Amino acid sequence: MWDLRPVGYVTGLLVAVLGLAMLAPVAVDMAAGDPHWRAMLQAALITALAGSVLALACANGKGRGLTLQQTFLMTTGVWLAMPAFGAIPFMLGAPGASFTDAMFESMSGMTTTGTTVFVGLDDLPLGTNLWRGILQWLGGLGIVIVAMIFLPVMKVGGMQFFRSEGFDTLGKVLPRALDISVALIRIYLGLTLACMLFYAALGMTGFDAVVFALSTVSTGGFAPYDASFARYAGALEFVAVLFMLLASLPFIRFIQLMQGSALPLWRDPQVRAYLRWNAYAIGAIVVYEVVTRAAPLGITLRETTFNVVSQFSGTGFTSADLAGWAPFPFVVLIVVGLIGGCTSSTGCSVKVFRWLILIEAIKVQVKRLHSPHAVIALRYDGRVVTDDVTDAVILFFTMFILTFGVLAVGLSLTGLEAESAITAAWTSIANVGPVFGREVGVTGAVGEFPTAAKWLMIAGMLVGRLELLSVYVLLMPRFWRV
Repeated sequence: MWDLRPVGYVTGLLVAVLGLAMLAPVAVDMAAGDPHWRAMLQAALITALAGSVLALACANGKGRGLTLQQTFLMTTGVWLAMPAFGAIPFMLGAPGASFTDAMFESMSGMTTTGTTVFVGLDDLPLGTNLWRGILQWLGGLGIVIVAMIFLPVMKVGGMQFFRSEGFDTLGKVLPRALDISVALIRIYLGLTLACMLFYAALGMTGFDAVVFALSTVSTGGFAPYDASFARYAGALEFVAVLFMLLASLPFIRFIQLMQGSALPLWRDPQVRAYLRWNAYAIGAIVVYEVVTRAAPLGITLRETTFNVVSQFSGTGFTSADLAGWAPFPFVVLIVVGLIGGCTSSTGCSVKVFRWLILIEAIKVQVKRLHSPHAVIALRYDGRVVTDDVTDAVILFFTMFILTFGVLAVGLSLTGLEAESAITAAWTSIANVGPVFGREVGVTGAVGEFPTAAKWLMIAGMLVGRLELLSVYVLLMPRFWRV
């Protein structure tokens, strides 16, 4: 028999923590004299009480530990329960959304996708926009960190949870998962605080600096304005570029940097490739715009750098009308969104590591065709890559392509035009943010999408954030055999 008490215990604790996090928007609305705080407080009490009751009901199973199957079940369960409760403030308070729209916004926030169904963001209560930012910050790395704090109570080897989240520890630079969690907390908080201070120093209001920093460091992309980042076009775009790049680099390398070793960060093939590919994409678009359209170099370089890094990192901020870009720059944005950031970062999508392995695997196969009797090993960072790693990467690419195709077809069957369906599938599975097409509102919101399309995107965001196999394994009959 399956024992779901350990899963319920951790999930309950995390939901209770989510309820406590709602008190921050309550305080903001109270300070602003906005009566909206009452609805937010009601949502906080419901969430905290429900989480506490679930944790107490399952507390007698907390010492039993988690099996590998329970770990995968808990991962998906947490990523379903948290957005479901995170949606309550959007229903009880502003904007008074339906369950579908509230769940969409909450899932988009926690998976750091950044696609929104809401319009009139400028007029929402401060607490609502702060809550949207908090959802992204928690989803970026917060849920993993908080869960890792609770898992020692469960007598669980925490590295299992890291793996089920698709989180690569790159050789376990620290001996225990709890040590990694503490180090990640320091880095995540440090980057967030630094981003807030830079934003405020260069002209953002205090509130905007907080919300934008939460979305930037989580590479989420929610903004408190319909115009996204266009309101702060200029020097602040370069600040955002810096922190989007930092947030999409391997956090484990930052731990090594804190330990006094900078070489692993610089020598990491992921880091070098990621920065190099960003430069290639920016350079290609700038040259195209300047040569073919005589665009001014300064403005073009700034806008291109910001929007390319935003899509590459999976953040999804925009400072220009991307739908109006020429076909070549537009295609470049789509491609970089499918690459994504580095492993063990807040970035999503395929990740640079997998692309590097795929490229090396292709090179090896070409060499073997040319020299069939030669012994040629696939190497990454000077080390031989085992067949199981290569197989896992190929399997991921296969499932990613199939999921993207099925999702695009499913979205088109709901009535969406081809461009809307394809970009909605792209943004969902890669957790990027923007959607393009006739059915998309002028602000980029997808509130007019059919209900079925929204639920398909919710499913796509979930499986994309958990890197496909962590969810698909639950659909296998063998998984449920005790």
